[in-house]
Amino acid sequence: MSIWEYANPRKFMATSGALLPWVSAIAAILVIGGLIWGFFFTPDDFRQGSTVKIIYIHVPAAIMGSSAWFMMLVTSLIWLIRRHHVSALAAKAAAPVGMVFTLIGLITGAIWGQPMWGTWWEWDPRLTAFLILFLFYLGYMALWEAVENPDAAADLTSVLCLVGTVFAVISRYALLFWNQGLHQGASLSMDAEENVADVFAYPLWTCIIGFVFLFVALVLYRTRTEIRARRLRALIQRERMA
Repeated sequence: MSIWEYANPRKFMATSGALLPWVSAIAAILVIGGLIWGFFFTPDDFRQGSTVKIIYIHVPAAIMGSSAWFMMLVTSLIWLIRRHHVSALAAKAAAPVGMVFTLIGLITGAIWGQPMWGTWWEWDPRLTAFLILFLFYLGYMALWEAVENPDAAADLTSVLCLVGTVFAVISRYALLFWNQGLHQGASLSMDAEENVADVFAYPLWTCIIGFVFLFVALVLYRTRTEIRARRLRALIQRERMA
């Protein structure tokens, strides 16, 4: 048995169809449970008050915004090297999901930053890189729509994904490169002094894991939709040629 078996559209459709209900259920339980736990059963922060509770949306969304691009990078490389159509369609399917997570991260970051920093936006290295990553998502999706030939579109978007990875890395690890900037350090860290208190960390981890399952569920659903759309286009083209 090889992992490349799942590059076969029929195999992927069968396996994803069996997994999707379970992944969706786990995502719903973890996300809803984590948000309820975080918003209603944790105390206010002694400095930030109740505004700290936006962490349960902002941090998971920001993590998945950049992680989605890394997933697209892997599937794009698989397409460039092995020419498996399912991998290209998975990258295409993940882009709108990652874009929405990135947008949520930007919006919730602005809402959180305004009372903390006194401004809705700051040209902080991490924030700027995250904004550029959002623009790359838009450009990636636009490129898919602009190129009619699907294989050519997959090639071009894969190259764009390689370039955009630089900003995905910077948005995730900018604080390791630059000391300046308003953005605080990582909320979850191996360093006990930097890590948030356990009362906040446990529901935050629940939300993060829930967002991961939510991302997987949405990508599986959208990839299945892309495969069906590709089949439909092939059937229409075959009928026109007949």
